[in-house]
Amino acid sequence: MQNIPTGVIVNSASVLFGGLLGALLGNSIPERLRTALPLTFGMASMAMGASMIVKMHALPPVILALILGSAMGELIRLEKAIEHCARAVQKPLEKIFSGGNIQDQQEFMEKFVGILVLFCASGTGIFGALNEGMTGDSSILMTKSFLDFFTGGIFATALGYMVMTICVPQFIVLFALYMSASLILPLTDAHMIADFTACGGILMLATGLRICGIKPFPIANMIPALFLVMPISYFWTAFVAR
Repeated sequence: MQNIPTGVIVNSASVLFGGLLGALLGNSIPERLRTALPLTFGMASMAMGASMIVKMHALPPVILALILGSAMGELIRLEKAIEHCARAVQKPLEKIFSGGNIQDQQEFMEKFVGILVLFCASGTGIFGALNEGMTGDSSILMTKSFLDFFTGGIFATALGYMVMTICVPQFIVLFALYMSASLILPLTDAHMIADFTACGGILMLATGLRICGIKPFPIANMIPALFLVMPISYFWTAFVAR
């Protein structure tokens, strides 16, 4: 029987309440805090990623999955597709909510699309939802919830109440992944889950580098690697590393 998706619920609620608090506080949050906190968020994401990478069973299948998955994402332009969907969602919402303190609508769009991808299609979120569904461990999403609460709050000081609305598509995406994990779990073993965990950790590390502004990795285009790593890990263990 499927457990309650605690991590998924808490993560979506963190965006809702973080966005509400940030929109209410607005410019009362000092500029230096808005600049410094994202760096801390990025470092936290990298630390989470490192803690997952060390659980790896075999390096070759993880690297192969990353290469093939990233190539697939680039070929189908996955990140651009997600951005296009975000723009379509933004149009009706902007009629209801104000754009916050941003006067330039192009700037507003770029920032809104960016955080929509960050909250709904980040490697951390997808990995966390699948991991909770397969293992019952909600620690990744719970930790991500702290980051999303403050990240949503910081962005909402500029974008206003629209940040709150991101919790709806975020919940839909994470819950769908959580439910699909129950179908995947019977087909896995400990080695496959270990390599899946490590692959997710690498995406989390890349996410942290992107948040810190060190390197703008196309995280969304790397997401297919999460769906390739377990089959590749199985064939590697069964036919190569015997």
